[in-house]
Amino acid sequence: MVLNSNYYNSKNKINISMKPLVNSLSNQNPTNSVILTTFNDFSNWARLSSLWPLLYGTSCCFIEFASLIGSRFDFDRYGLVPRSSPRQADLIITAGTVTMKMAPSLVRLYEQMPEPKYVIAMGACTITGGMFSTDSYSTVRGVDKLIPVDVYLPGCPPKPEAIIDAIIKLRKKVAQETYKDKYKFTQGERYFTLTHKFNFKYPITNILFNEKLSLKFSKPQINSTLEAIASPEKNEKLTFSLKNEDNKKNLQNK
Repeated sequence: MVLNSNYYNSKNKINISMKPLVNSLSNQNPTNSVILTTFNDFSNWARLSSLWPLLYGTSCCFIEFASLIGSRFDFDRYGLVPRSSPRQADLIITAGTVTMKMAPSLVRLYEQMPEPKYVIAMGACTITGGMFSTDSYSTVRGVDKLIPVDVYLPGCPPKPEAIIDAIIKLRKKVAQETYKDKYKFTQGERYFTLTHKFNFKYPITNILFNEKLSLKFSKPQINSTLEAIASPEKNEKLTFSLKNEDNKKNLQNK
């Protein structure tokens, strides 16, 4: 499990335990009715206890996440409520391969989510492109080229226990945040933006293009290189043998 390296460089490093508010709320007796804390800690506790994820599954990694919904793992105990609208979600879980064609949709969904928002990159295909990263012309080599990632979850595919561990680490990060941190960690460079202009071209499969192709490939494009490579004596023997074979074929046809 790997958190984004940018967060380790900040002054507020992630500790093993939660903020004092989280521990104090869990150890409260029914007789105590007053909790002394800051508004920042209270806001962080409310957000980490009610993360609403937007599920963005494009391939087999999402099947492992779907098993968390069942009673065996029960991710409802962490306050996770899957949402189908990005305007109601504060966490997006990208699971699976992200293609160039799906990149505009992913960026648009991320931009529609309200602040503060978080991203979990789940699976090798999401983080680096996976097995499609070497010879695929349509695969994005890492979702962090499109949107900023908070937690990297490697695996092919990751186990449900690893997904729960990623959610716990994200909860710890949320517990340590301040108001400055919410606007500090922004992606400086993005390979794809919503303002990117595409050049739309018409399909080339028309009548004129087909005629040009037929004229182009009807002529012999590859000239024989035997004369340039072989010696004159070998050329004479080769042409003589070819003539004999042609004569034999003509006799057989007659």
